[in-house]
Amino acid sequence: MSFLIRVQLPDSPGTLGAVATALGTVGADILSVDVVERGNGIAIDDLVVELPSGRLPDALITAAESVEGVEVDAVRPYAGVLDTHRELELVEEIAAQPASGLAILAEGVPRIIRAGWSLVLQYSENGVHRLASSSAAPETEITDIPWLPLERATVLDAEDSWVPETWQELGTELAATPLGKPDQALLVGRPGGPMFRAAEVARLAHFAGIVSVVLDS
Repeated sequence: MSFLIRVQLPDSPGTLGAVATALGTVGADILSVDVVERGNGIAIDDLVVELPSGRLPDALITAAESVEGVEVDAVRPYAGVLDTHRELELVEEIAAQPASGLAILAEGVPRIIRAGWSLVLQYSENGVHRLASSSAAPETEITDIPWLPLERATVLDAEDSWVPETWQELGTELAATPLGKPDQALLVGRPGGPMFRAAEVARLAHFAGIVSVVLDS
């Protein structure tokens, strides 16, 4: 079974190799590595690993943290491999089918930023409108989104009163970015974490800005 493991590690030569070696001792095969964030001597990396059947994911945490200075932020099941360089392909797909652009966006974004689901929401005097959603998005109705209008991409407080109880029970991390206009936003959820890093939020904002221009052209 494949797992996505997010690690914080010293940004120094050999550390990632040491983590790979440690993971290998529990039979984990690294399929891909993505640098999420780097700065102040620390790197945040996402690793997709294949773990043999019968092995518990806790073994990944124990192995990785056996390397000095390494901390595991989260481990969760992952279907497929990291798809972090697909932005251009998704933009081209949206440009070719603008009438279905929001639906294509909602379905494609989770694969790019490693989220569980995404929603395109709009707020008006008549309430909250769900304009598009990914196939894995929860069907729970949202009656209030006090953070709209939204001026810039941000991490949302997942324990706020507007967040459905089922999302909170799953430990869902949330981030959102304006989509063309302040009253319309792209909301992404990551059940079970890990938290959205600043670099990921910036990437989400940049991508949403490009898509907004494409859909308005």
